[in-house]
Amino acid sequence: MELIQVILTSLLSISVLFLLTKLNGNKQISELTMFDYIVSITIGSISAELATELEKPLRPLVAMTIYAAVSALISFITAKSLKIRRFLFGHTIVLMENGKLYRKNLKKARIDLSEFLMQARTNGYFDIAGIDTAVLEPSGKISFLPFSANRPATPEDFKIVPKAEGVFLNVIMDGVILEKNLKTAGRDVNWLNNELKSQGVKRADGVFLATLDRNGTLNVFENREEKIVNDYFE
Repeated sequence: MELIQVILTSLLSISVLFLLTKLNGNKQISELTMFDYIVSITIGSISAELATELEKPLRPLVAMTIYAAVSALISFITAKSLKIRRFLFGHTIVLMENGKLYRKNLKKARIDLSEFLMQARTNGYFDIAGIDTAVLEPSGKISFLPFSANRPATPEDFKIVPKAEGVFLNVIMDGVILEKNLKTAGRDVNWLNNELKSQGVKRADGVFLATLDRNGTLNVFENREEKIVNDYFE
């Protein structure tokens, strides 16, 4: 009788764990934030306890549900608020720009030079002289932007040096205008509003994402409420 109960609670534990994982979305381990990682470990531990809890299985079941609900709530809130998202999950740190390393930023990110060079090698840059910009993402990964002449398209083979693109600046995120980034690009809100109007966008709060490149070109992605239900990789 006890063995049957263990089997049933184990199946219940697996089912609940699967449902809660689906609720919180599909993410790779490397893409999990520190909070998501802690919650995942905790839910996994409680799930194992649920499988062997014979007297009061409801307690670990409730605890699992609460952890998952809080995680889903925080994901919802951070999707709506840029400030809260940056507070909880951090922001990007520029480690290298225009071929120059920023020692203080490396120290702030707790990354020593050896680790930085290792990350560069694993991304295919054995000579960091070919790197224009390196940015530490909130996930802990480092994104590298090579100099234009060293891109995989090998323009150097044709003796062509393309115009440098630089880093795209986000000037609108989730309908919020990022005035500091506009100022960095030498633009202001009036210029942004006029540019939006010229592209047929009436209001900034209707923009999901807008980026500005070094050439002053504004790329606008409006909010889309409709869902794509087709699975193109099915």
